[in-house]
Amino acid sequence: MKGIAKRLLKSRDKKGVMCDGTDAQYRLHLVTGDRRGAGTDANVYVVLYDSHGRASTPISANKKLTNDNERGSTTTVDVKADCGVQGPIVKVKVWRDNFSDIRLLSKVTKILFGQRTKQGSAAWFLDRIEVEELLIQNNNIHNIQETLTNSRNNLHTDEITMEAVKTVHKAASGGRVWVFPLQRWVSANRIYVIELHDCFLPQDDPNRDARQGEFLQKRKEYQYTQNVEGGPAQIENLPSDEKFSEEYYWTFATEKMNLLARTKLIEWTTSKWNTLEDLKKVYKQSLGEPECIDVWKEDWWFGIQRLQGVNPNIITLCNKIPEKFDVTEDTVKGLLDDLSLAEALENNKIFICDLEITDNLSCKDDRELASPLALFYLNKQDKLMPIAIQLKQARGHDNPVYTPNDPANTWLVAKMFYNNVEAQHHQALTHLGYTHLLMEGVVICTHRNLSPSHPLFKLMAPHFLFLLAINTRGLEKLVSPGGWVDTCMTQGVKGIFELMRRGFDRWRFDREGQIEKELESRGVLDKNVLPYYPYRDDGVPLYNAIKKYVTAVVTHHYDTAEKLSEDWELKWWRKELVTARDNNGVGLQNVPGDCDGFNSVDEVIDVVTMIIATCSLGHAAANFQQYEQYAFVPNYPGILMIDVPKEKKDYTEKEIMAMLPDKRMTLDIMVITKLLSSRGTNSLGDFEMQYLYDPVGVKAAEEFQKDLKRLSLDMKKRNIDRDWKFEWLDPEIVPNSISV
Repeated sequence: MKGIAKRLLKSRDKKGVMCDGTDAQYRLHLVTGDRRGAGTDANVYVVLYDSHGRASTPISANKKLTNDNERGSTTTVDVKADCGVQGPIVKVKVWRDNFSDIRLLSKVTKILFGQRTKQGSAAWFLDRIEVEELLIQNNNIHNIQETLTNSRNNLHTDEITMEAVKTVHKAASGGRVWVFPLQRWVSANRIYVIELHDCFLPQDDPNRDARQGEFLQKRKEYQYTQNVEGGPAQIENLPSDEKFSEEYYWTFATEKMNLLARTKLIEWTTSKWNTLEDLKKVYKQSLGEPECIDVWKEDWWFGIQRLQGVNPNIITLCNKIPEKFDVTEDTVKGLLDDLSLAEALENNKIFICDLEITDNLSCKDDRELASPLALFYLNKQDKLMPIAIQLKQARGHDNPVYTPNDPANTWLVAKMFYNNVEAQHHQALTHLGYTHLLMEGVVICTHRNLSPSHPLFKLMAPHFLFLLAINTRGLEKLVSPGGWVDTCMTQGVKGIFELMRRGFDRWRFDREGQIEKELESRGVLDKNVLPYYPYRDDGVPLYNAIKKYVTAVVTHHYDTAEKLSEDWELKWWRKELVTARDNNGVGLQNVPGDCDGFNSVDEVIDVVTMIIATCSLGHAAANFQQYEQYAFVPNYPGILMIDVPKEKKDYTEKEIMAMLPDKRMTLDIMVITKLLSSRGTNSLGDFEMQYLYDPVGVKAAEEFQKDLKRLSLDMKKRNIDRDWKFEWLDPEIVPNSISV
């Protein structure tokens, strides 16, 4: 180490550029991706091209006696000044031989005979090559010499301290850095040409032929299927590139085992709980008390659940009581301050939740599911208070309307049955359907139609991390016959897929796809109408910050109408997004544009914003407070063990306890919702993998991160005065992607 540092000090050339003992002018950093099987033992070579078209001699990117180019690692190689290039590096070529392929048989033989060998594989996933210009300014030389001297004085050996090495390396850097992202698997004996930043519309790509050829392989790997007739578009077979990283997989698995162990003790040591107090004790002894545990019976809490719970997109302004809802002036008498029902309606004080989409839903084992309507009143303190619940859609003598004027437990059971149905809607649509599975089709479509070199692919890719993997695993473990949904939710697998089908048929880009338009369609966008609505107040600014980021990138690359109209990959992408799901498409409805593609840059911005927002804020709002809502089962019951009440009855606590799932099912609900509420990936804007390296993309990301920090501070301030803390759309909480 010390010898290298000394040579750095001695080898200053006439221009003041400092090089190491090999007279290095550039330093190559080859970054291998963090994917299963990404490393290689093959011999790797790189050629540099400068802005004058000159090429370097082939540079070996292998070091003797070094296990380089391994998964998730960076291999660094210094390049001599006489390599043949001078000035800005604008292009690189990289290739590998099949040396590791040839050695595979001998490796196996060695392993069989118990000999340790260097781990390697024939595949290699190259994330990027960075070319760094080496510069040492004159004013840094004294600092380097001083560091070396201090190191010698403080050590008994002839070794330089790591601090000295860091100082030398920092001083020997400081020049320009050119980034050449490949983010692809490198096949043996094939030359890959990487242009600076590798960010091109297809019509501008100098390597157009290679780009076209990639689609054949991508479309083989990413193929659609429909696991349920009329259901969402899903991946036929999970590509190896989409699998969890080992670190993420084991972190997730370890957390699950820990949670199971903590609840197993409860299963062994407690008897069946007979009272609500018995049930409450379980949480202190295991996974922690949900904050609602002491307020879940309160009417104001039932109102707050509509505004900042896991399913905050149902509440709608009501201007007229539906004919099917048997509510009259007498029904809500005394519940509207000093207003009549007609006056409350006229003054925009009445709100409704109508879950008619669940009507006559076929559930597992013919379980009965309600399809309720709930009416709310915004009182003089601007609190949303429930005033009426009807558990079925059609009026009838066996379908009474419940109100707070009924006996306390009668009203409580009505609220529990309403929440039971909303929980089915939440899991089938708000959570799984409209985030996980809707975006699964989008991810497949993007890989099939946009090259990894396309700026829109690079813009969206960080938000697709682990999405296909978690969907594949989640459906296999949770949404399958005998799985968690089948046993712990009233609808079961049979009902959840039918509810998804109904919801997908209704989803529209120009309504559900854009948060402000969705809020407007329910009449609750205006703060004067509904003053307290944390989902709206945090969601809209976050959506707009995402849109600002997307706009900066998209408008840069489509700065003329011709660039938009000539982008054939974009046309392919839009076409497949709107193609019917039973015809190898995603089946999105009302996506802007026409059969010729998008008609404006604004349309592209809206679609890309919707995708990124759904993968981040949309999923965060629906997912991360599941433990808080579901874990204490009476608060938001996924399943109730009796049929829908057909008459008003004053229930005892024992009868209410009999409605709840048993101990084993309750513990399963606790563990799964705790696991689903955990975060395994980085916060929004802190990308696990960088795709955009061009100056505009880098600057846009930096501005995005600043905007998110400001929003985070604003949300923390708002939480100080809120009725109930709502942190789920804080950018520090919201991840980049749907990874859990």
